[in-house]
Amino acid sequence: MKGRVHSIQTLGTVDGPGIRAVVFMQGCPLRCVYCHNPDTWDKAGGDEVTSESVAKKILRLKNFYLKGGVTVSGGEPLMQGAFVKDLFEIMHENGLHTALDTSGVGTDENIELALKHTDLVLCDLKFPTDALYRAHTGASLKSVLAFLEKAADKNIPLWIRHVVVPGLTDSEESISEIVRIAKSFHTLQKIELLPFKKMCLSKYEKLSIPFPLVNTPECGKDIIERLERLL
Repeated sequence: MKGRVHSIQTLGTVDGPGIRAVVFMQGCPLRCVYCHNPDTWDKAGGDEVTSESVAKKILRLKNFYLKGGVTVSGGEPLMQGAFVKDLFEIMHENGLHTALDTSGVGTDENIELALKHTDLVLCDLKFPTDALYRAHTGASLKSVLAFLEKAADKNIPLWIRHVVVPGLTDSEESISEIVRIAKSFHTLQKIELLPFKKMCLSKYEKLSIPFPLVNTPECGKDIIERLERLL
């Protein structure tokens, strides 16, 4: 199966349990105000590769991943469900754990394909209301919840991730609603609060794209610690 891949990280430690290979897919339908990877937006970008060739690269370092696994991220992997399915199937044949790092936005067909061999879902639950979702991502919270329901129906363990942006998503009310939504899914194992950073500015400058939050301060450790106590 052919797909478009932006890049492959061979020794990732933050996108699922253990040491992992992380495959960043090319193409994303969202335009999140805090996106760190605008270079993955264009669905015609990246490199066209086969799932077999990507699997071959990963399996060269298989011994490193036996207590970790393989994560497919993006971009948005749900745009290329068939590729994810084929890659994860090969990983399972080789005894490796699979994780899908996603916004939860995709067609029913792509979702079904991508989840077929997924052991763990990492979903970025970006905002607590549909209005905020539409205003700051261009997507719908309803679509994300529908995806999470499908994953829960398949009893796939879930990690919820949430980017904390000062002045936008850092209120206790906002975090409490994110927690309430997350806990409504029986497969929830973990909630991760991720601090907003601006390491992506050089990418936006290179692509001549204005960064919507250029004047927003980064999220400090004290904010994360305060909100984690709330959790």
